[in-house]
Amino acid sequence: MAFFKKRTPEKEPIVIDERLQHIAFIMDGNGRWAQRRGMQRPMGHIEGMKSFDRLMVHCRELGIPHVTVYAFSTENWKRPKPEVDTIMNLLSSYMDRGINELEENRTAYHFIGDKSGLPDKLREKAEYLEKISAHLPLTLNIALNYGAHSEMVHAVNTLIASGKTEVTADDINGALYTAHSPYPDLLVRTAGEYRLSNFLLWQLAYSELYFTDILWPDLSNDQLDDIIRSFYNRNRTYGGLKGGDKGAKTAK
Repeated sequence: MAFFKKRTPEKEPIVIDERLQHIAFIMDGNGRWAQRRGMQRPMGHIEGMKSFDRLMVHCRELGIPHVTVYAFSTENWKRPKPEVDTIMNLLSSYMDRGINELEENRTAYHFIGDKSGLPDKLREKAEYLEKISAHLPLTLNIALNYGAHSEMVHAVNTLIASGKTEVTADDINGALYTAHSPYPDLLVRTAGEYRLSNFLLWQLAYSELYFTDILWPDLSNDQLDDIIRSFYNRNRTYGGLKGGDKGAKTAK
């Protein structure tokens, strides 16, 4: 008697269309990943950077035009110095790779946040990478020394300095760090937390939110594909009814 293994149904391939122009990530769980393995927290950030590299390549190969990642918040300076130093060194090495692999990556890099608070060499490297990559077709926003409250204060002060005495939503949109990108269509947060943690509070007003218990270093390409499939099965109404106005999706 022959026994046949039941075939797992093949999943539909991911096809990125106008519904998913921008995906944002809160890359949470690096420290916990290390601690669960008896390692020091900085080792989790090293592993998390490997996951970041892999997933950004995957997003690029899928053809997602805009990606934003929460790399380091304004509050993260409170963490132990060895952990902060590890993150800064990893970011510096990542920028070096971005410079060396510029045309291959086809990515315009934007470091959103208060760059004046970064170490001088890191800030200069970030600004240089932004300058030389500006002509490339894909966008990667790396939130570095970023907080949404600080971003809003910066936007308002920018508008005041320009002479504005009264502002509109469009004015604020144009003064945000992310003025060059549409609002995120999808936010993914790993590691089982259910909050936004001061990330893109204005821009995420109508985004679809996806929370997973998977720690960032463990998030696989296939799991991200499943998250994207879940997004495509959602009905986005922007406060209206099914099939209503879709204008909020691409507003800037």
